[in-house]
Amino acid sequence: MQRIIVCTVLVLVLSVLPAAAAEESIDRFLTSFDYDTRADMKIDSKKLIRLLAEKKAVLVDIRFPEEVAAWRMGFGLFIPLNELPKRYQELPKDKVIVTACPHKDRSSIAMAFLRSKGYNARYLTDGLIGLAEALRGDTAADFMEELAQPQVGKR
Repeated sequence: MQRIIVCTVLVLVLSVLPAAAAEESIDRFLTSFDYDTRADMKIDSKKLIRLLAEKKAVLVDIRFPEEVAAWRMGFGLFIPLNELPKRYQELPKDKVIVTACPHKDRSSIAMAFLRSKGYNARYLTDGLIGLAEALRGDTAADFMEELAQPQVGKR
């Protein structure tokens, strides 16, 4: 009987610890939030395109599957916002992670979540709509060609 009680208490404690750790990381993110953090958490399409071409960033499309089925960017990763808590560890820690949705509401939530997990995350201020606008015609062709090129001598 005592063994059952100890096991039950242990299971309860172990189930509460991850929630407490997550709450602590959000608290830490919020209490350290300042103007520098505010500026650093944003990126526009022009800067994103440059970082992607330099292989320094990863775009994460956090839209719902139906939205991605309707139109997809052709590059980047697709992790819906509601799957991010289970899949964020698929993302590299050594690159800037840029979260994106059509505008910026969901991507800012994803950015805050990833920052609380220790990622250098930003959200796309002009959204996927702005990125699509920036990647038209020759710009799109040049960008996709650059993405395919290996970056010799770049880190």
